Amino acid sequence: MRSGEELDGFEGEASSTSMISGASSPYQPTTEPVSQRRGLAGLRCDPDYLRGALGRLKVAQVILALIAFICIETIMACSPCEGLYFFEFVSCSAFVVTGVLLIMFSLNLHMRIPQINWNLTDLVNTGLSTFLFFIASIVLATLNHRAGAEIAAVIFGFLATAAYAVNTFLAVQKWRVSVRQQSTNDYIRARTESRDVDSRPEIQRLDTFSFTNITVRKKSPTSPLSLNHSQLA
Repeated sequence: MRSGEELDGFEGEASSTSMISGASSPYQPTTEPVSQRRGLAGLRCDPDYLRGALGRLKVAQVILALIAFICIETIMACSPCEGLYFFEFVSCSAFVVTGVLLIMFSLNLHMRIPQINWNLTDLVNTGLSTFLFFIASIVLATLNHRAGAEIAAVIFGFLATAAYAVNTFLAVQKWRVSVRQQSTNDYIRARTESRDVDSRPEIQRLDTFSFTNITVRKKSPTSPLSLNHSQLA
């Protein structure tokens, strides 16, 4: 009969063999994080953004632009029609672009595309929409025929202009804060890198050695004419 120590040895060898075979087996359980496999399934609405000032302004802008577009579309006859067409283009464009930005911000989709400066994008959109809605409303108010749909479109156009103007002011402040934060982060990163260089003397010695070699090369230039004169002498 085998002793207890021999049995324990065989059990240890068997467990280690099973671990090795399990590690080398191609049928391993996936350890991929769940967040990487979700794709668009993990989207959630951000109620904090919708409750904030920027979120409420975005919702108001989408509603006002849509109502202005519907009012201008109910006009069946116009003469001249340039002001009506321009107002139609501005209201439709503002509704589409602002609606897309509202979806991006409310679902935090902009966090998945960090290559785009979303604060600057929102600032450009609100600034252009403010200017275009203001011009389109003035033109439509000047060329309108006092029809009910035209008057309603002008009113909602000026309301949309006010909403976009307030959003532009807030977007400018937010953009300035982001620029200051970015400059602060760059300064902290530069200070950290300089401290790392100061704490590593081997880098300083290499920099000093390379600077000395460059200085010596600059001070003692050799030309073919000088070599020929020295050889003749």
